[in-house]
Amino acid sequence: MAATFIGGSDPIRQLLSLVERVARTDSTLLITGESGTGKERIARMIHEKSPRGRHPFVPVNCGAIPEGLIESELFGHEKGAFTGAVNQRSGRFELAEGGTLFLDEIGELPLSLQVKLLRVLQEKIYERVGGSQPRKANVRILAATHRNLEQMVREDLFREDLFYRLSVIPVDIPPLRLRVTDISLLLEFFVARWVEEGRGEPVRFSPEALNRLCRYEWPGNIRELENLVERFLVLKGGETVELSDLPEKILGVDSATVPGGAESPVPDTSGRPKRSLDLADLLDGESIDMPAYFLRLERTMIEKALVRFSGNKTRAAAFLGINRTTLIEKLKRLEGISPDLL
Repeated sequence: MAATFIGGSDPIRQLLSLVERVARTDSTLLITGESGTGKERIARMIHEKSPRGRHPFVPVNCGAIPEGLIESELFGHEKGAFTGAVNQRSGRFELAEGGTLFLDEIGELPLSLQVKLLRVLQEKIYERVGGSQPRKANVRILAATHRNLEQMVREDLFREDLFYRLSVIPVDIPPLRLRVTDISLLLEFFVARWVEEGRGEPVRFSPEALNRLCRYEWPGNIRELENLVERFLVLKGGETVELSDLPEKILGVDSATVPGGAESPVPDTSGRPKRSLDLADLLDGESIDMPAYFLRLERTMIEKALVRFSGNKTRAAAFLGINRTTLIEKLKRLEGISPDLL
């Protein structure tokens, strides 16, 4: 089954447009995004739409393989290369010949392996562990991470030259909280899929329950939403999911979490909830220095966004609903922003 990515919000339309463009190239890509946003699914879409689509797509989770084994997993090994190597073994590069190698959680790759990966990217050759015969690497590399690699470079935890070699074209996946207009589509998709697979009876969501789901932060993103739907197919199959049926962590979202106390934020077409700002207390005074007030508010919002995303300006700009270049221009003129965030 071909990989799909559900959504019609502006952030997702922009993402899918980028996928169409980069799929036609053979460039190395770095796919970024929080855990559960669908990085491997995007990688599969890029592979399937590319000229390499008829060849293997081989995923590797760099964080799930012990450090002592990952070199052999990637490059293979010769018989007798180390204790327990009783046979010659092909690595993931060989298995992906002609196709795509997807290196998930690339930020977990040990520094010693980063050097060897950089060589493969630059020279397109590698050797099996215990071997000396160069082998050609006819694969496209797609890498992904939920970590801030720029920060890791500054902390000497990730090679700067490898970072720039991987991020020829960055592909950033927005978190679910920035595309809430897609939540109803995702609910319908997962319900239909789980019913088709025989995991339960279909469920519906009441308007109150749906509204609360749209106001939840979704730290686990799409994966968390998918698991929630599967849970309700088991517990509420054939029924309507009411507000009281939602988990406590979602019910904990109340009007206090929305600036201005807006009980029912209405998503706009960009996927961000429209939230009001109550200035009633300020208007009780004799006068307001409105330009100064909004300048302070803008500075605070930008600083909090930069802190939230560890200084990543691209993700902070997406969260604020502005272009990255606009954010950079604002940073140049705003005073009081911590130098560590610039």
